[in-house]
Amino acid sequence: MGSTSQLVPLPLLVNEKYTASTIPWRVPSDDPHIPTPTELSWINLLHNTIPTFKKHAESDASVPDAADKAETFAQRYARILEDFKKDPAGQGEPLDIFVLCRIREQVLRELGFTDIFKKIKDVENANAMSLFENVVRLNDAIEDEEKRLENLVRGIFAGNIFDLGATQLAEAFAKDGVSFLSTCQNLVPRPWIFDDLETFKVKWSKKPWKKASVIIFVDNSGADIILGILPFARELLRRGSQVILAANELPSLNDVTYSELTEIISRLKDEEGYLMGVSTSNLLVANSGNDLPIIDLTRVSQELAYLTNDVDLVILEGMGRGIETNLYAQFKCDSLKIAMVKHPEVAEFLGSRLYDCVIKYDAV
Repeated sequence: MGSTSQLVPLPLLVNEKYTASTIPWRVPSDDPHIPTPTELSWINLLHNTIPTFKKHAESDASVPDAADKAETFAQRYARILEDFKKDPAGQGEPLDIFVLCRIREQVLRELGFTDIFKKIKDVENANAMSLFENVVRLNDAIEDEEKRLENLVRGIFAGNIFDLGATQLAEAFAKDGVSFLSTCQNLVPRPWIFDDLETFKVKWSKKPWKKASVIIFVDNSGADIILGILPFARELLRRGSQVILAANELPSLNDVTYSELTEIISRLKDEEGYLMGVSTSNLLVANSGNDLPIIDLTRVSQELAYLTNDVDLVILEGMGRGIETNLYAQFKCDSLKIAMVKHPEVAEFLGSRLYDCVIKYDAV
């Protein structure tokens, strides 16, 4: 079961040459039935996530015989990946990250697993919500506008660290968690591999997105959305922008869903609809129509496509949406890709450090 929405292209895409995947896995001269080194490395990356998925599936109390079905998932998905190593074109379509992720979700759903990370998402959301007020107050206390923006950007990077698709980071969180505030201060030193922060600061100071809308394609639950994105979105609201938060329709990894995000915001708002003193009347949560940790912007919900009529800034946040896909996507309006490099395969492609940061700003 995939998205229940009718999917259409995002009207903001600049031309028909758009390709979602950032990293080319092969060239036309490659034999389609022999895996390339890049294909093998990504197949292995997905294979390495199987124990994490199996562990969380086993503990899914909503599924009868969860342990047996988790074992079935692990064996079935591993077998499919091994088949791809023998013949990448075995499914009848070019192999890419969308194919590998989509098949993983299909196998889980066929076995009755709809949201195996729900328990950990709930815990992380509760933890992050308890810290939200303090994080916002610290941001508000920074009087210099450009320094406050940089602090908000660092908060997005710090929040984006928690990603169950990045095995080493997931294990680090499981052991002792990661301090959000110290992480903000201890990011890899600048300049980052894509570092348009100074350019973005200049544009930010001119308040160019005041009359229309900013759309943010959001990523993970927990610290990512609550301590990273929401303080940033609140700042945009305070400056007069309308903000649209586009979240997945269906669960995938620890990505926040449309329904979860709606609930999070309702719990953070006060009785008058304010988010720490800022009105949320111009804050919208939209269903992107997506059901994967990556996104193809030719396949978004009609609702989201309609809402983008007046958008003048598109933000793609997180490695899946802003680096592995859409890093070089061009739009009819300003765009910002902001994420942390959390896979060695991505770092190798970019020529970056692991845990390097990307803030790529393209003005129209």
